[in-house]
Amino acid sequence: MRLFIAIQLSDAWKEALEEAQDELFHSGVTGNYTPVENVHITLAFIGDYPDPDEVMEALGTVVFRPFTLRLGGFGNFGDLWWAGVARSDELKACARKVRHALAQAGIPYDRKRFSPHITLVRRAHIKRMPGIELPDIPMNVDSISLMRSDRGKRGMIYTEIGRIIAGEP
Repeated sequence: MRLFIAIQLSDAWKEALEEAQDELFHSGVTGNYTPVENVHITLAFIGDYPDPDEVMEALGTVVFRPFTLRLGGFGNFGDLWWAGVARSDELKACARKVRHALAQAGIPYDRKRFSPHITLVRRAHIKRMPGIELPDIPMNVDSISLMRSDRGKRGMIYTEIGRIIAGEP
């Protein structure tokens, strides 16, 4: 079972990101566009792991307060293009707590440096960078989700299999 821990996005953010994808497409950007139902912010990628209950138990030790995020520009990792998230100490702290809980429980995860982003296009071919701006829409984060990733006929299918809610210590 391929697992990852993510922040799911609000409908307003999904709508804004879908509009940005449309603008990219109409500007001539080709590639594999992420379906809007799959956009998210990954806090930790676990990969193949047989016991989601064990992961949920580890996540149950994570305590965080609700916080607000804002979209923050575009960028790329090679041919992967993404929408950014404005700097947020609360987001970094939440990711750090999630990763610490996984490490304490002995659950392996991808230890790449946390770089918050929302994947829009994979294998992108860009002739020129379109001048697209993201709207300044706040998104309240009050939960994090354990997600399962399955390969479907038309790409990846992400399913929430557990959630923890923000709260007080």
